[in-house]
Amino acid sequence: MIFPCILSGGVGSRLWPLSRTDRPKQFLPLFGGESLFQKTCRRIDHPDFAAPIVIGSNAHRFLIGEQMSELGKAAQLILLEPVGRNTAPPALMAAMIAQETDPEALVLLLPSDHLIGREEVFLETVRAAEPAARNGQIVTFGIQPTEPNTGYGYIRVAAGSEAVRPVEAFVEKPDLATAESFLEDGGYFWNAGIFLFSAKTMIDAFRQLQPALYEDIVAVMETRHGDLDFTRLDEAAFANLDNISIDYAIMEKAANVACAPVAPDWDDLGSWSAIWAVLDKDDSGNCALGDARFLDSSNCLAFAERGLVSVIGLENVMVIATTDSVLVAHKDASQEVKTVVEQLKSEGRHEVDRHPRAYKPWGYTERINAGDRFAVQSMLIKPGKRLSLQNHLHRAEHWVVVSGTVEITIDGKTSLLSENQSAYVPLGALHTLHNPGKIPVRMIEIQSGTYLAEDDIVRHPDPSQKN
Repeated sequence: MIFPCILSGGVGSRLWPLSRTDRPKQFLPLFGGESLFQKTCRRIDHPDFAAPIVIGSNAHRFLIGEQMSELGKAAQLILLEPVGRNTAPPALMAAMIAQETDPEALVLLLPSDHLIGREEVFLETVRAAEPAARNGQIVTFGIQPTEPNTGYGYIRVAAGSEAVRPVEAFVEKPDLATAESFLEDGGYFWNAGIFLFSAKTMIDAFRQLQPALYEDIVAVMETRHGDLDFTRLDEAAFANLDNISIDYAIMEKAANVACAPVAPDWDDLGSWSAIWAVLDKDDSGNCALGDARFLDSSNCLAFAERGLVSVIGLENVMVIATTDSVLVAHKDASQEVKTVVEQLKSEGRHEVDRHPRAYKPWGYTERINAGDRFAVQSMLIKPGKRLSLQNHLHRAEHWVVVSGTVEITIDGKTSLLSENQSAYVPLGALHTLHNPGKIPVRMIEIQSGTYLAEDDIVRHPDPSQKN
């Protein structure tokens, strides 16, 4: 059995202001209402594959759960990384998890933020690479280049026509002249960061080539413990792991490395210009995400998260409007978005890290407005879900139910609120919310007080939840 492992820990800062630390590019619903993470889940929804192992950031746990739930899919396991440690530790952890279920398991390591246009071609290549992986090869997938791209690493592959061929060298991101020579040569492929290997082979490779890291990861895996639908690891132990990629740790050192060349219409969508390139366009080359209009403009991209964006008399321009930030840039400067993000981060701007919508185990909140001593947000509580019993030391809250019926408890007194009804939570009062119905509850929450940050919350054991 092939065990897919989806890696979903990246950020994608070049897709700011939509991609942020708490909702990075792999979770953005830009493609027919689905995200790249969801498309990756669908890609391996096939009898050839076991349920996926998902390894992602602790900060994104509810996004992962929410987006898999939207697909009606369940993971074999969702393993949370306390901090980012590149791709080598997840590769070994995935191998260890898969081997616990099947000693002969194969692991397909997949980034969650790639777009593959011809998925059947990719899956056929995986099947063709399976015998090599079972025979002890670590197979990387090399993408047939379509342009002299300087943003990707390259793989030099031995000449031949076999489905899987020996790797001769891994090459760092080249300059333009070198990339052009690679394209002309024909023996170089983009390094997609997709791998197929047997669990046993990868474990043996770490033992031989990275013995210290192997022992550290084994120790970290012994700290595994469940938390709701997730599996956690000890933060201090994980933070001490080497921050190293699978390429540096294993692939460039191992003798049993092979490549399966493939041309599946692949893109890692690392910039807004790359997003423009893959979207449907009008006769003038313009494409819109959301409510957008173009007049006397060509080859433009407009994204409107809320409201209307109009583009007039422009060429090769990107306008990305979220609820709290707007980016306007020439398509040729799309890589420079990362520089803006770095500047904003150095200034401590929250627009880099926090999206107005924040996902919770019970639903989500979305910031509407905020000012001195007040904040307004909408809330969605899923059917059957309950907030923790809590109180605040510096703020009071007003709740207004927009739709559905919610059970509220304030200082031990429980009642039901339905559409257009409201309640007041005094400063310091113990309170909780519960959706006992079959439809989501939508509410407006108005906070007022001297301190409104999320850390003004004291959680308490809820007697109503004891068995």
